[in-house]
Amino acid sequence: MGPGPSDVYPEVLAAMARPTIGHLDPAFVEFMDGLNERLKYAFQTKNTVTLPISAPGSAGMECCLVNLLEAGDKIVIAINGVFGMRMLENVRRCGAEPVTVEFEWGAPVDPNRVEDVLKKHPDAKALAFVHSETSTGVRSDAESLCQLAQKYGCLSIVDAVTTLGGIELQVDGWGIDAIYSGTQKCLSAPPGLSPVSFSEAAMAKIRSRSTPPQSWFLDMNLLTGYWGPGAKRAYHHTAPINSLYALDEALRILQDEGLDNAWARHAANHQKLREGLQAIGLEFYVAADYRLPQLNAVKVPDGVDEAAVRGFLLNEFNLEIGAGLGPLAGKIWRIGLMGASSTEKHVALCLEGMQAALA
Repeated sequence: MGPGPSDVYPEVLAAMARPTIGHLDPAFVEFMDGLNERLKYAFQTKNTVTLPISAPGSAGMECCLVNLLEAGDKIVIAINGVFGMRMLENVRRCGAEPVTVEFEWGAPVDPNRVEDVLKKHPDAKALAFVHSETSTGVRSDAESLCQLAQKYGCLSIVDAVTTLGGIELQVDGWGIDAIYSGTQKCLSAPPGLSPVSFSEAAMAKIRSRSTPPQSWFLDMNLLTGYWGPGAKRAYHHTAPINSLYALDEALRILQDEGLDNAWARHAANHQKLREGLQAIGLEFYVAADYRLPQLNAVKVPDGVDEAAVRGFLLNEFNLEIGAGLGPLAGKIWRIGLMGASSTEKHVALCLEGMQAALA
């Protein structure tokens, strides 16, 4: 019950044990098409370019940025936690020009402040932000931020690593141009893949680049040759077959439950956890209107050794929760309620463990 990975569904683990076949086998090519359709459902998009990158969510971040930015391009980055900082580091390595809008950790991105910056930088090519900031447990208003990007002629680049399957996400409805996520959080598959999706506007930008992306492996012009629709696939790399089986099974589980039901389940279990933690005197770090139900940032009370509490939970209850990062190290616990780990049983175990630890 930390910030990821979450518990993996038994059916997903079983899927990984299926026979490994070739990454260009006709049966696997057919499987790829089905997997991409299920990813489109999870993202709520009709984007043709929707596929899993063969590496974790950090590679999805890099994929979006290196494909959409060329040296000298200006990009506005909203930063309110660790993963906004990682966006900035990637942008610098692209040779692009970052313009940052920084917010207090634990606060959402303020669209009004972002708009002020966009007005001052009409030559910005993109706006990047984190929808669900895993380091703080805060949700920003992705729909409003993407509308701002459209208003000022920018492409929107969205980190949804902790979003996908946990809270509402509407790629097409909100006008998101490039988005990346991870498999190990609300999808409850093993870590190691990063689902991404690119709009037609984003792909037009990629196709019209004057220079190739700095990453050969993450070049979408090459990856779409392998992942693109149809039976004819160009060899790009040896895909992680069994990890893709696992992702496909996790997406089947999500589709069978239904997105609305999955979002409601995460919200309901968060409510139970919130009530239970507050009953034993614990407080949340993030204001109620912006809290992530799937990633709960809980304040460490004065005088409590937060690392000792985590050690106690692990040793006595076989339960892992996460620590704070950066300026929040030692100040919060991060308790995940993601995917297969978002159940009433998990909530009850966490509350029992926390109460025992504090006692």
